Amino acid sequence: MTLQELRVAAQDNYGQPEGPARNARAEHLLAEAEQLGDPLAVIEGLRHQLQVYNYSSEKNKMFVPFARLLRMWDEHPEDFDKYEIHTLHWVFKWMSSGMLDQPSVPLAAIEKWQAEMAHRYRLAGHSERAVRMGEFAIARHLGDRERAARAYEAWLAADRDEMADCHACELHGQGSWQRHLGDDAKALELWRPVLDGEHTCAHEPHAALASSLLPLVRLGRLEEARANHLRGFRLVRPMESMRSAFAQHIEFCALTGNEARALEILAERPGYFAGEGSPDSRGDFLEAVTLLMDRLTALGLGGQAVPGPAGQDWTAAGLAVHARTEALAIAALFDARNGTPEIGDRTRQRMDQAPLLDRLPLGIRARRLAPAAAPKPAERPDAAASASLPELLVRARQLSDAQHPDAGEAWAAVGAVGDRSALDPHDRAQVLDHWAMRGTHETGPQVTAFRDAAELYEAAGDPGEAAAARARAAYALARGDRTEEALAALAEPHARVLALHAEGRATARQVSGVLIALARVHECLMHPEHPERAEALERAVREVLAFAEPRIAEDRVASRVADAYGMLGDVTGFRGDLAGARELYERSVATYTEAGLPWYAAETEAKLAGLCRHLDDAEGAERALRAALEHGGAYVEPAGRAHLHLQLSEVLGATGQLEGAADHALEAGYWADEAGEGAGVGAYARHLLGGWLLRLDRTAEAAAVLEAALLDLTEDEHGSGAVVQTLWWLGDCLTALGEPREAAEHWLRAADIARHWPEQRDHAMLANLAAQALYRAELNPQAEQAYRRAGELWRELGNTQALIRTVRVRGWLALREGQAGPEAARALMAEAAAECERALAGAEADARPHLLAELADTHRQTAELLARMAEAPTEEALACADRAVATFTEAGPDHLDARTGAELMAAWMETDLGRPEAAEARARAVLATYAEATSPQAASRREEAESVLEHLRG
Repeated sequence: MTLQELRVAAQDNYGQPEGPARNARAEHLLAEAEQLGDPLAVIEGLRHQLQVYNYSSEKNKMFVPFARLLRMWDEHPEDFDKYEIHTLHWVFKWMSSGMLDQPSVPLAAIEKWQAEMAHRYRLAGHSERAVRMGEFAIARHLGDRERAARAYEAWLAADRDEMADCHACELHGQGSWQRHLGDDAKALELWRPVLDGEHTCAHEPHAALASSLLPLVRLGRLEEARANHLRGFRLVRPMESMRSAFAQHIEFCALTGNEARALEILAERPGYFAGEGSPDSRGDFLEAVTLLMDRLTALGLGGQAVPGPAGQDWTAAGLAVHARTEALAIAALFDARNGTPEIGDRTRQRMDQAPLLDRLPLGIRARRLAPAAAPKPAERPDAAASASLPELLVRARQLSDAQHPDAGEAWAAVGAVGDRSALDPHDRAQVLDHWAMRGTHETGPQVTAFRDAAELYEAAGDPGEAAAARARAAYALARGDRTEEALAALAEPHARVLALHAEGRATARQVSGVLIALARVHECLMHPEHPERAEALERAVREVLAFAEPRIAEDRVASRVADAYGMLGDVTGFRGDLAGARELYERSVATYTEAGLPWYAAETEAKLAGLCRHLDDAEGAERALRAALEHGGAYVEPAGRAHLHLQLSEVLGATGQLEGAADHALEAGYWADEAGEGAGVGAYARHLLGGWLLRLDRTAEAAAVLEAALLDLTEDEHGSGAVVQTLWWLGDCLTALGEPREAAEHWLRAADIARHWPEQRDHAMLANLAAQALYRAELNPQAEQAYRRAGELWRELGNTQALIRTVRVRGWLALREGQAGPEAARALMAEAAAECERALAGAEADARPHLLAELADTHRQTAELLARMAEAPTEEALACADRAVATFTEAGPDHLDARTGAELMAAWMETDLGRPEAAEARARAVLATYAEATSPQAASRREEAESVLEHLRG
């Protein structure tokens, strides 16, 4: 290799992923450099080694090449150029901090190197700022607060010079100190410019985002904490040198109810258990692992299999012990070296933290954690006994009388502690009845429980409730697709309860319960192919209303009336009368709430919301959904809550309330995960959340969410449109984040799906976007192929302007190294102009201005391309610029700014061609054009025209 080839190879190697492979390549390049016989080549090879070692888990390898480099400087300083002199002094900081991270290096040696650094910086004329920052790091590491405080003040007081760390790194260090002192708010204030992207570097804001997580949670700024986790983890995930920051993300998840997410993060980097070249960051990682495993064990998951060090299978409990032992052993090495207990104290404090939150939805799915040996539910809840039975019975009866949703759990508690000798028949009937009402059991056991309860009610002298229980058994049959059998089973309790009521032996609530059961069975029979069944349902509902509505003030029948109005709304909507259905749903809701039973209104409010959306009443839909969530509260099952939040997210997004839409999409995903529907409803919720975050310009968060959504989205379950839209949005995010290659991959995948659609515009757009991303990534052959394909699609769609633009970009591509070359570039620009002229020949009047502008821009770009090819303006290029000016003029006043831009380009060409008078005339013509204009574009044009004149005067 030549020296230049070595430099190119080193630059390429530095761009590779951090890790042992990159380090090994650096060692090979140093060996190559040593064969050149050029001291500067060796210096550059050593410097490259230091760089890659510092940003890896093999930081302990830095010291040998640095010692060699320093010796070369002391012996032959003339071998170092200006850049290498700067770098030598710069990496002195890495040495002192690197030694501090290695417990095998004696403290005296570290202090000696710190003094050596101060001495050499003075000789070189550098500020003490970096020196005092290094002293502060030593004092803080030792737990010497007084020395640390003095060094901190001296650090901030010293002048910033070229040896000072970048603003981002300094602010991170300063904020970390404030956090260490217990001032989270001050830490976040110092980190703000880094977190906001005002100051960045190779490892910031990566580290600051990780450091900010727990302070934000402690201050209750949960939205920011969530966002910083999503943003930050994407940054640290591929970087081996960010093990400590990686550990902070595990710690954050473990302390916010996201243990499953923490496990998934842990599984991504099994190599972090090794990597002993950086004991300090390995200790950080093991502390976070210990914290997580202790959390899992506390949740009853100690026997769960978890990722751990290679060579054996690990459970959470086993890894907790191993990781704690290893972390404390590393801390003990540091404390033995330092002569203080500081590191051990910090390690134990971090591992023993208590959770900060029970639940913080993150917007990305993690598999649910369940105890390894969950207790099996009892087949029937009437077999246990309890000494506290009287108190439990009082509570259960009170909740039943109040028709409260918690009544079922209260009777389950009675059943868990009572036995047949301790409970009277009526109480045992209630236990069975409420067990069956849960509706989560198989049809057979549920029907049997209702019928057994009926027998017990009979034995207790309550024939009315016995009839109601038999009616509930019939409805259970209907829900099990045994509707004809259910109707037959209802005949007896229906007739009997009416007779009992006439005799005064059945309450109005018991009668209305049987009537409601009959109506619900008929509702199970409803089907669009059998509209006649709606008549039977309506008759049954009218029977409920005729009986219960006159008695609404007595015997707790208001809920039956509300139920009936809700079912009548179903019938009315089924018949196409949406306004009538809405009125009935609203009446049902009002009846529930007026009776003090708002929790039962949630289901009807959800139906009302759907109806409002169908009627394009977004405000009504939003109101109904918010009410359903408020009224249903904890009594709505997780799957139901997921759907309510999802619908509300869609409604809010459609009306531009993006912050609220994102919040509810986040909740929808969380509850879908809780319901075990993370791959279904949850994936769609994350798809929506990613879209809302993108529209809010929170692109890093959106990218993380959309990447998570893609893991579960499928064309079969969610539709190809949802998959394509997610890929499209993700491409937009990655483009904004400066990742064009990855954006292209997603857009190409989306285009491959969209090519099967009957309408091809999306296919063409995606192909075009992929081509643009490939162009930005300088993947030139792939970009040429993608632009060619996009052009073909635009031609098929008849979009001449889009076609022309693809041809022009291909012209520019042809000029890139290794591509078709100047003649091909010229030919492609000519082809673009010819396409314009062909389209103009047959264009309608309203299309001509746009096509003329496209032709003019083609002339303008051709002029620029010809000048670049010749490395100077030419007569041919100037002629193309003149054609651009003339054609923009013909296109009309809407293209004034484009015309004056071409005019000024021509003016600069005139100056280079030695025609100052012509250049001045063009510039003054532009000034005259904008003499009265006040737009920003006008100001920009005037400024450039003045620059031409200033250049001519010069």
